[in-house]
Amino acid sequence: MEEQIMFQGFPGYPTLCAQARALTEDVPHLTANLSNLSALLFASLERINWAGFYLLEGETLVLGPFQGKPACIEIPLGKGVCGTAAAQDQTQLVADVHAFPGHIPCDSASRSELVVPLHGKTGIVGVLDIDSPYPARFTGEDKTGLEQFVRVIEQTLSDLL
Repeated sequence: MEEQIMFQGFPGYPTLCAQARALTEDVPHLTANLSNLSALLFASLERINWAGFYLLEGETLVLGPFQGKPACIEIPLGKGVCGTAAAQDQTQLVADVHAFPGHIPCDSASRSELVVPLHGKTGIVGVLDIDSPYPARFTGEDKTGLEQFVRVIEQTLSDLL
């Protein structure tokens, strides 16, 4: 049985995964799906100021659907937290982005970040990016939960990615 992670009204990652599946199943529009998913995360996760997607075009991540303040439009692979996650195909959980090597100062209000690679038929197709104005906002449970959330996206949107 999956453990429910609960704090201050947060429904827990198993519930978010179920909601993501319900929102995206049988919806044949990538932009609409990613828009709803970023809205779901932004409304559900506490102490964040940005939730959304960057999609890979060539060697550059390009801003996709998101909720929050304006953001970097293009991020080269290997640069910043998002570019590093995509280049290494590895989730990045960063307690203080200002200390991260190659930090891209698009939003000086963000302090911690969690970025999960998103896969499609051809490999990496983008990343899910969650930012917080609080240092060390994200935990190992957030990392595991958001990785599961992305796996649901990859399954339900496999024909679109």
